[in-house]
Formats: sequence, structure tokens, C-alpha cells
Amino acid sequence: MIATLSGKLQARESGRQVVESGGVGYEVFIPLSTYYRLPPIGAEVFLEVRQVVREDALSLYGFLSAGEKRAFDLLMQVQHVGPKLALAILSTLTPAELVAAIGREDVERIDAVPGVGPKVAERIVRELRDKAAELKLIAPAPGMAAAAAAAGGGASALDDAVSALVNLGYKPAEAKRAVDSVAADGSAEGVELEAIIRKSLAVLLSER
Repeated sequence: MIATLSGKLQARESGRQVVESGGVGYEVFIPLSTYYRLPPIGAEVFLEVRQVVREDALSLYGFLSAGEKRAFDLLMQVQHVGPKLALAILSTLTPAELVAAIGREDVERIDAVPGVGPKVAERIVRELRDKAAELKLIAPAPGMAAAAAAAGGGASALDDAVSALVNLGYKPAEAKRAVDSVAADGSAEGVELEAIIRKSLAVLLSER
């Protein structure tokens, strides 16, 4: 069972990355929280990894913090929550925000994640209420967000934000509208990709 992975970052996209280690390129699926903290292509990266084996596939899911990996594991224990949905939740909510929503029994906050639905949101709150305290929230490695910002900016950052929201399940038109609204008021100028995505998500969630 693969638990961690370190090597050279060969590709980085919202939703996946490729890490070369020992001459082998490993495709690793990631939440946005990991994507916008990745270093530039060609740099060394260390990931906490969860290997998921299914009848028709063996997939790797990677995280830059142990807290995110633990949150992923807990979400996977909930009925009807698979890897893709768990990544969508962690792309919208940080582990701390997820714990807070569960503690407040804020079903609507979790239901706001595309693809979740009220029944699954209720299951997450009910089934993880006593387990959420197990999360050991570890701060991201210093400089990761800055490295991600250095990898791209300006118009490319806005395009990346739209792509990230589409991968979360939003329609391209509504994702672009949200990002454009953030850019229009000037709040995206000189701002890291992470902040642009979060501001755009806030716009989308306010419309629900």
C-alpha cells in the first residue's frame, strides 16, 4: 500500500498531477486545496497518498497535509461518498471548515458542494459527528501557496480558476461568470489562485 510519494512534479492540473519517482510517472488525483499549493513544474514535491483499489482500477489520491488525507479517509467511510465526491468536498471545504460544519450540524453548508445532495450531507454530519475530532489539522508547508502563485498569474490564474470550478462540478458558463465577477471588482488583481477560487466559490454559493 502506497502511503507517501516524493519526486519531481511533471504535470499539474486542477484535479490531477503527475509525479516522477524512480523513473516512473505516477498520476495522482488531488483536491483544489492541494492543487493551488503545489510548487512549479520541475520542483520536488512530497505527498501524503491514499491508494484506492477498485475492481476496475487502482488510483492514487494525494494531499499536501496529513489533515487533508485524514479528512479524505473519514469521508470515504460515509455511505455513498466515493473518492471523487470526497475530493470535491475537500476542494470546497478545508478540513477545519468541514469539522466546523459537522460540529454545527450545518447540513446546508455541506450540501452546497456540487454533487453532494441533502441526504448525503445529512449522512456526513450524522456519521462523522463523533469522528471529526480525530482530525489532526496540520498547517500547509510554508511557501507552498507562494510557489503556486509564482507558477502562474494574471489571465492564466483566472483561466485556472474557471477550470478548477468546472472540475468541481459547476457549469463552464456559471464558473466563468463567478470568476469574471471577482475580476471585475478588482479583488483578483495580484491575488493568489487559491483566493480567486475561494472568492468565486463564495459568489456561487451565495446564488444557491
